[in-house]
Amino acid sequence: MKTFLSFILTLLIGSASAQSYFYIKGKVVDDSTRAPLEGASVLCQNTTKGTITNKDGEFRMELPSGGHNLVITYTGYETESIRISSSQDNSNELTIILKKKEKKLEEVVIQASTEVKDGWTKYGTQLNDYFIGTTPFAKQCSIVNPEVLKFYFSRKRNVLKVKAEEPVVVMNYALGYRIQYQLDSFIYDNNTKFSAYAGVAFYTELDSTAEQKTVWKQNREKAYLGSRLHFMRCYYDSTLTENGFAIERVYTDSASGKSKISSLKNPYDSAVYVLVDSVDKEVNLFGKYRIVYTLAPMEREYLVANKYPLSAKEQLSTLELLNGFVITENGFFYEQNEVINSGYWAWKNLADQLPYDYWPEE
Repeated sequence: MKTFLSFILTLLIGSASAQSYFYIKGKVVDDSTRAPLEGASVLCQNTTKGTITNKDGEFRMELPSGGHNLVITYTGYETESIRISSSQDNSNELTIILKKKEKKLEEVVIQASTEVKDGWTKYGTQLNDYFIGTTPFAKQCSIVNPEVLKFYFSRKRNVLKVKAEEPVVVMNYALGYRIQYQLDSFIYDNNTKFSAYAGVAFYTELDSTAEQKTVWKQNREKAYLGSRLHFMRCYYDSTLTENGFAIERVYTDSASGKSKISSLKNPYDSAVYVLVDSVDKEVNLFGKYRIVYTLAPMEREYLVANKYPLSAKEQLSTLELLNGFVITENGFFYEQNEVINSGYWAWKNLADQLPYDYWPEE
């Protein structure tokens, strides 16, 4: 049985494309003086790829083919983010202009009035649950520099907000990564139980024994199979069905007013799936859809927390699509803020997320 399962995993994982690369180069300068900024961080969001600028403000990077958000930061300056892709002409040097930060007085006053001085003690557990997660992998993760976090609580709105002026460092001993997360904001609404966070993650692989690396490899494959990243790559490659994914449209029946579900029989219909250029694919789906992954069940902890039957055989996630999306070959998609997760994928927070340059071994 064990050999048979390993064979299935090999078939599924082997469908992933071989990874290729492209190069970009650029220069980071000050907005007003156009002077080069030495030591600026140039990070490829949600990957292990990053560098800093030299004395002339210049940088050069090798990136996995596909799409990426390039995030540029420098102390005292506003963060800049640009989208790049291997489908673009990357032969020309990028010029990235950073503006100095200007903190508005009213923002300072509002924050000072709502800041919780012992916020980590009061709200650290809540932040961990909705930022890192409550999955089995989350139990092997920890924030190692909680002192950089600032907690703000509005009694009037009953909303918790967390910010960090320095990257939050998360050690993920389940998947073998050190994660630097530039947390722009985290919010939790106690009235609606809604939570959301935004920021930039940069991954560094941990080193350890060969035995531990084998465990990390297995855990990464488990986190990948059925994930949103896996789904996006399979949609891009036209291999959804072979890899156990199905898409179902959720709609309201006009006669009964009840919510109903219908199978999307051909997600590659020309009206839905369009080649944007030589590489990128556009998916023209709008509204609410269920994503079903049939090759693995939902974890027991999720079923118990949501009072679902422990006999549930499939992973169920929901996507609300405001305006469709475009997928690139590494599974990166945009606009990401117009694709809203709920269900099983939404339960998988930072502890179960993988960088875009992760590919299962064939």
